[in-house]
Amino acid sequence: MIEIYKTFQGELKKIDKPEEGCWINVCSPTEEEKKYLTDEIKIISEFLKQALDEEESPHIDYDDDFDQRLIMIDYPLFQKDISNDVTALQYLTAPLGFISYNNYVITISLHECLELNDFKNGLVKGFNTSLKTRFFLTLMLRVSQRFLTYLRQIDKLSSLTETKLHKSMENQELIQMLGLEKSLVYFSTSLKTDEIIVNKILRGKIIKLYEEDQDLIDDVLIELHQAIEMCNIYSNILSGTMDAFASVISNNLNIVMKILTVITIVMSIPNMVFGFYGMNVEGSIPGSYWWIPLIISFIICLIVILIFKKKKMFK
Repeated sequence: MIEIYKTFQGELKKIDKPEEGCWINVCSPTEEEKKYLTDEIKIISEFLKQALDEEESPHIDYDDDFDQRLIMIDYPLFQKDISNDVTALQYLTAPLGFISYNNYVITISLHECLELNDFKNGLVKGFNTSLKTRFFLTLMLRVSQRFLTYLRQIDKLSSLTETKLHKSMENQELIQMLGLEKSLVYFSTSLKTDEIIVNKILRGKIIKLYEEDQDLIDDVLIELHQAIEMCNIYSNILSGTMDAFASVISNNLNIVMKILTVITIVMSIPNMVFGFYGMNVEGSIPGSYWWIPLIISFIICLIVILIFKKKKMFK
């Protein structure tokens, strides 16, 4: 899907063809749209390939011959992971390409980006498609704020899942906790690389910086730093919680095995007594009546049970 927007007198409008100072938004393009981007818009095919690579990491690339700049960043995604009939909420990151070329601003992504939707729906105040630097910095600010929003949701979700785990050790809750832990790893990696990208841009060699954008850059760095700190804190808490629950599960298993062992010992006493009497013919030993083994078994079992109870073996 290819959409083209341009700001006219402070109002964002959708247009049919690329114009100077426009914004071209590309989301999961078809082969025909890819050909249009390389042949008509003249995007370098290698830049397009990098922007559509699911595993591409954030970086900055520049081509002197075509005077094109590619800035790759990561933005957060939210989805439901369904596996083995168990549904788990999962947060991921996806690459987003920002290309500056020939007075165009081009954004390329494989998945729908909520931050770009805010721009398209007019939710970003003062947005102008011709101001490339401010566009990118504002996009980075909203991406970092989205990271913070999702991190707070992860914290609440982990607390809720932990409460459920206190009541029942079910696979669904454990799978949810593992999914959240994996999400925090994705977030931590993406946030650190995004911060590196912004610091490189801060030098002013990648895109032209203006004095009025300095406050915006500072806000972006503050938000990214805060998100990194929150991600590290939540990751450590979640990792400690998972280790604690692993110990609880192991301890519960040990308790069950201990109780089963005690029951096995008690139940084996009658077999031993009856086996001892069964190896002898009637009258060969004193008290060889049918009720004698029952009484002996009952007394020995009672004594063993009292001993185990005193040692708190049933807890």
